[in-house]
Amino acid sequence: MIAKVAGSRMVGSMKTGSLIRRTDRHGGRPSGRRAAAAFTLLEMIFVLAIISALVGMGIFAVRGIGEDADLVRVRADLKTLQMNLVRYRTYSMSLPTEAQGLQALVTRPSLAPQPKNWSQKMTADGLNDPWGKPYQYRNPGRRSGEAYDLFSMGADGQAETEDDIGNW
Repeated sequence: MIAKVAGSRMVGSMKTGSLIRRTDRHGGRPSGRRAAAAFTLLEMIFVLAIISALVGMGIFAVRGIGEDADLVRVRADLKTLQMNLVRYRTYSMSLPTEAQGLQALVTRPSLAPQPKNWSQKMTADGLNDPWGKPYQYRNPGRRSGEAYDLFSMGADGQAETEDDIGNW
Protein backbone atom coordinates (compact mmCIF):
# COMPACT_ATOMS: atom_id res chain seq x y z
CA MET A 1 0.00 0.00 0.00
CA ILE A 2 1.30 3.43 -0.93
CA ALA A 3 0.35 6.56 1.07
CA LYS A 4 1.03 10.19 0.23
CA VAL A 5 2.04 12.39 3.16
CA ALA A 6 2.89 16.10 2.79
CA GLY A 7 4.18 15.98 -0.76
CA SER A 8 6.36 12.86 -0.47
CA ARG A 9 5.53 9.27 -1.11
CA MET A 10 5.50 6.75 1.66
CA VAL A 11 6.07 3.17 0.71
CA GLY A 12 5.40 0.21 2.92
CA SER A 13 2.73 -1.35 5.03
CA MET A 14 0.55 0.88 7.17
CA LYS A 15 -0.48 -2.16 9.22
CA THR A 16 3.01 -2.95 10.43
CA GLY A 17 4.13 0.64 10.71
CA SER A 18 7.14 0.12 8.47
CA LEU A 19 6.84 3.06 6.15
CA ILE A 20 9.83 4.37 4.24
CA ARG A 21 9.78 7.99 3.16
CA ARG A 22 10.92 8.70 -0.34
CA THR A 23 12.02 12.16 -1.33
CA ASP A 24 11.65 13.59 -4.76
CA ARG A 25 14.47 13.97 -7.22
CA HIS A 26 15.38 17.53 -6.08
CA GLY A 27 17.78 16.52 -3.35
CA GLY A 28 15.39 16.02 -0.46
CA ARG A 29 13.52 19.32 -0.77
CA PRO A 30 9.75 19.15 -0.62
CA SER A 31 8.02 19.59 -3.92
CA GLY A 32 4.63 20.74 -5.15
CA ARG A 33 2.23 22.45 -2.75
CA ARG A 34 4.63 22.36 0.20
CA ALA A 35 7.24 24.43 -1.63
CA ALA A 36 4.61 26.99 -2.65
CA ALA A 37 3.40 27.32 0.98
CA ALA A 38 6.81 28.39 2.34
CA PHE A 39 7.75 32.09 2.70
CA THR A 40 10.93 33.54 1.35
CA LEU A 41 13.21 35.73 3.41
CA LEU A 42 12.26 38.74 1.28
CA GLU A 43 8.55 38.20 1.98
CA MET A 44 9.22 37.92 5.72
CA ILE A 45 11.22 41.18 5.71
CA PHE A 46 8.44 42.92 3.78
CA VAL A 47 5.79 41.79 6.28
CA LEU A 48 7.95 42.85 9.24
CA ALA A 49 8.47 46.27 7.64
CA ILE A 50 4.70 46.73 7.30
CA ILE A 51 4.12 45.67 10.90
CA SER A 52 6.84 48.04 12.11
CA ALA A 53 5.28 50.93 10.18
CA LEU A 54 1.85 50.22 11.70
CA VAL A 55 3.27 50.03 15.23
CA GLY A 56 5.13 53.31 14.67
CA MET A 57 1.95 55.03 13.51
CA GLY A 58 0.10 53.67 16.54
CA ILE A 59 2.70 55.01 18.96
CA PHE A 60 2.57 58.41 17.26
CA ALA A 61 -1.24 58.46 17.52
CA VAL A 62 -1.33 57.72 21.28
CA ARG A 63 1.61 59.90 22.28
CA GLY A 64 -0.50 62.77 23.73
CA ILE A 65 -2.85 60.59 25.75
CA GLY A 66 -0.70 60.75 28.90
CA GLU A 67 -0.80 64.55 28.91
CA ASP A 68 -4.57 64.53 28.46
CA ALA A 69 -4.92 62.04 31.32
CA ASP A 70 -2.95 64.37 33.61
CA LEU A 71 -5.28 67.28 32.77
CA VAL A 72 -8.36 65.16 33.40
CA ARG A 73 -6.92 64.01 36.73
CA VAL A 74 -6.20 67.61 37.81
CA ARG A 75 -9.76 68.68 37.01
CA ALA A 76 -11.17 65.72 38.95
CA ASP A 77 -8.85 66.39 41.90
CA LEU A 78 -9.88 70.07 41.97
CA LYS A 79 -13.57 69.08 42.06
CA THR A 80 -12.84 66.69 44.94
CA LEU A 81 -10.91 69.36 46.83
CA GLN A 82 -13.74 71.87 46.27
CA MET A 83 -16.27 69.37 47.59
CA ASN A 84 -14.11 68.74 50.66
CA LEU A 85 -13.72 72.49 51.26
CA VAL A 86 -17.52 72.82 51.22
CA ARG A 87 -17.74 69.95 53.74
CA TYR A 88 -15.08 71.65 55.88
CA ARG A 89 -17.02 74.93 55.81
CA THR A 90 -20.23 73.10 56.72
CA TYR A 91 -18.67 71.46 59.80
CA SER A 92 -16.36 74.30 60.85
CA MET A 93 -18.49 77.31 59.86
CA SER A 94 -15.55 78.82 57.92
CA LEU A 95 -13.03 77.93 55.24
CA PRO A 96 -9.42 77.20 56.17
CA THR A 97 -7.22 80.27 56.14
CA GLU A 98 -4.43 80.52 53.59
CA ALA A 99 -1.93 79.80 56.39
CA GLN A 100 -3.82 76.61 57.35
CA GLY A 101 -4.04 75.65 53.69
CA LEU A 102 -5.36 72.42 52.26
CA GLN A 103 -3.57 70.53 55.03
CA ALA A 104 -6.60 71.46 57.18
CA LEU A 105 -8.52 68.79 55.23
CA VAL A 106 -6.04 66.14 56.40
CA THR A 107 -5.04 67.16 59.94
CA ARG A 108 -6.77 69.35 62.50
CA PRO A 109 -5.40 72.91 62.16
CA SER A 110 -3.21 74.13 64.99
CA LEU A 111 -3.28 77.75 63.81
CA ALA A 112 -6.13 80.14 64.65
CA PRO A 113 -8.99 80.15 63.96
CA GLN A 114 -9.34 76.60 65.17
CA PRO A 115 -12.49 74.84 64.00
CA LYS A 116 -15.01 73.82 66.66
CA ASN A 117 -16.00 70.71 64.74
CA TRP A 118 -13.40 68.93 62.66
CA SER A 119 -13.08 65.58 60.92
CA GLN A 120 -10.58 64.35 58.39
CA LYS A 121 -11.90 64.94 54.88
CA MET A 122 -9.15 63.27 52.83
CA THR A 123 -5.67 61.74 52.91
CA ALA A 124 -2.42 63.61 52.32
CA ASP A 125 -1.71 61.89 48.99
CA GLY A 126 -4.75 63.67 47.50
CA LEU A 127 -3.08 67.04 47.99
CA ASN A 128 -0.52 66.60 45.18
CA ASP A 129 -1.05 67.04 41.45
CA PRO A 130 0.07 64.48 38.81
CA TRP A 131 3.47 66.22 38.60
CA GLY A 132 4.13 65.71 42.34
CA LYS A 133 3.62 69.35 43.35
CA PRO A 134 1.09 70.36 46.04
CA TYR A 135 -2.17 71.94 44.93
CA GLN A 136 -2.24 75.66 45.72
CA TYR A 137 -4.90 77.32 47.90
CA ARG A 138 -5.46 81.05 48.34
CA ASN A 139 -8.03 82.51 50.70
CA PRO A 140 -9.38 85.01 49.79
CA GLY A 141 -9.49 84.22 46.10
CA ARG A 142 -7.83 86.62 43.67
CA ARG A 143 -8.40 85.05 40.29
CA SER A 144 -11.48 82.82 40.47
CA GLY A 145 -14.09 85.29 41.70
CA GLU A 146 -14.93 82.82 44.48
CA ALA A 147 -14.03 82.89 48.16
CA TYR A 148 -10.80 81.01 47.37
CA ASP A 149 -8.47 80.09 44.51
CA LEU A 150 -7.61 76.44 44.12
CA PHE A 151 -5.13 75.42 41.41
CA SER A 152 -2.31 73.27 40.13
CA MET A 153 0.84 74.97 38.91
CA GLY A 154 0.85 72.62 35.91
CA ALA A 155 3.70 70.69 34.37
CA ASP A 156 6.21 73.53 34.72
CA GLY A 157 5.69 73.80 38.52
CA GLN A 158 5.54 77.62 38.37
CA ALA A 159 2.61 79.66 39.67
CA GLU A 160 1.03 82.39 37.54
CA THR A 161 2.01 80.82 34.20
CA GLU A 162 -0.07 79.82 31.22
CA ASP A 163 -0.29 76.13 32.14
CA ASP A 164 -1.88 76.69 35.57
CA ILE A 165 -5.18 74.81 35.98
CA GLY A 166 -7.59 76.13 38.56
CA ASN A 167 -11.15 76.81 39.66
CA TRP A 168 -11.38 79.87 37.42
